[in-house]
Amino acid sequence: MRTFRNPVLPGNYPDPSVCRVGADFYLVTSSFAYYPGIPLFHSRDLVGWRQLTHVLDRPEQLPLAGLDVSDGIWAPTIRHHDGTFYVVATLARNRRGSRTFVVTADDPAGPWSDPVTLEADGIDPSLFFDDDGRCWFTGCRDAVSGGPGELWLRELDLARLKLVGPTHVLWQGAVRGAWVEAPHLYKHEGRYHLIAAEGGTERNHSVTAARADAVTGPYATDPRSPLLTHRHRGPDEPVHNVGHADLVTTPDGETWAVTLGVRPVEGTHTLGREVFLVPVVWGPHGPVFAPESGGVRMVERLPSVATGQSTDGSAPGLEWNSLRGPVDIRPSPNGFDIGLTPEPLSSTGVPAFVGRRQQHLRCVVRARIGFTAGHPAEEAGLAVFQNQDHHATLARTMDHVVLTVREAGVDTRVAATPVTAAEVVLTVEADEAGYTFRVGETTLGAIERSFFSTERAGGFVGVYLGLYATSNGRPSGGRAHVHRFEYEHSSR
Repeated sequence: MRTFRNPVLPGNYPDPSVCRVGADFYLVTSSFAYYPGIPLFHSRDLVGWRQLTHVLDRPEQLPLAGLDVSDGIWAPTIRHHDGTFYVVATLARNRRGSRTFVVTADDPAGPWSDPVTLEADGIDPSLFFDDDGRCWFTGCRDAVSGGPGELWLRELDLARLKLVGPTHVLWQGAVRGAWVEAPHLYKHEGRYHLIAAEGGTERNHSVTAARADAVTGPYATDPRSPLLTHRHRGPDEPVHNVGHADLVTTPDGETWAVTLGVRPVEGTHTLGREVFLVPVVWGPHGPVFAPESGGVRMVERLPSVATGQSTDGSAPGLEWNSLRGPVDIRPSPNGFDIGLTPEPLSSTGVPAFVGRRQQHLRCVVRARIGFTAGHPAEEAGLAVFQNQDHHATLARTMDHVVLTVREAGVDTRVAATPVTAAEVVLTVEADEAGYTFRVGETTLGAIERSFFSTERAGGFVGVYLGLYATSNGRPSGGRAHVHRFEYEHSSR
């Protein structure tokens, strides 16, 4: 039996949504306060994914200034109907939905339209196209009564991109007292199946379901719920926090689910919530997730559409993100320059930071940086970044390289070494134990891995590794020259 290894998208790619058009699959995930927003991937086999673009790649599409890193763009859904691609998503502020919108494109590679705001409360929007061509919008919100949350439905007028008609409250979940979220509707053999997530996105996360004979309900809880969860698994289970699933059917009739999960080490995870692929079969009562194993497996059988020819690998540059908006990066001989900005990494503005997701527990990031500070406040270097209040920097200043740790909004200078050379090679090496910081061949210090975990830092994101340059509140025309940036990893 041919197999693949989960996750199919390692690193901070949570809340996956997938659709198929012919032989092609398309997938999107949450992007929070990172810019550009909503990465969009393509695959022919559901296992190897290549990033095509970002759905939100123009600053005017994406107002992220002032947001915490874990706010921003939450839980997009991608669907295709009658030649048009649709993505619906929520812009969150202060951990609550503040704006729900839809964008469209004829080509998934873009360009995508400017967002159209929808009259929709809550978070986690989704679209369902029924056999008669009508489009139904679903979302989750605070319950009008009972609760605490409820899933609701309203028709979307495709011509005007406007919600119309009455609101139908569908379901308050399978678990009393738990918040229900991440709704997706499917139709199978004439019945409507509502898939959702309950238990929060931590250890109690799960996939639950309800079903109805009409799209507007009434929906009855699927008594088999949860259909997929790892909350009952022991601490040695390699995958936890499983939930937030979306289903897709292959051209030859197989059904698969994409779902999020994490790979903890000694109870904490740093890579964020990743995308796992799970087989599904349809039984008389609805979908059966992982029918052979009952859970997400690290090694799983290949989908029947798999050819063995991987489509892994994205176009150059698409793996990079900044925070909340574009930054001043210019090509230069033998590398690129980053313009210093007054915004520090601790701000909720747009600091001069560019980074990529840490996708492997064991990896090495190395950069050769040329930088001459014009003022003691100026610095440039590498960052291991969780959020604006929780990160570490290895930075060249006027005459030193300094290792600084920020936790709960407080900076601590851990170590420093004098330097006189115009260029320095900065290295961060990560493994199960922690992150080791080096200048050339000199080890400046190490920080335990759990310090950068989501459990300790809070929020919903994983670690980014990248470059930054700041004048810490002062105007500056300085630039840091990056001759080389390398990300090397082992198989894990």
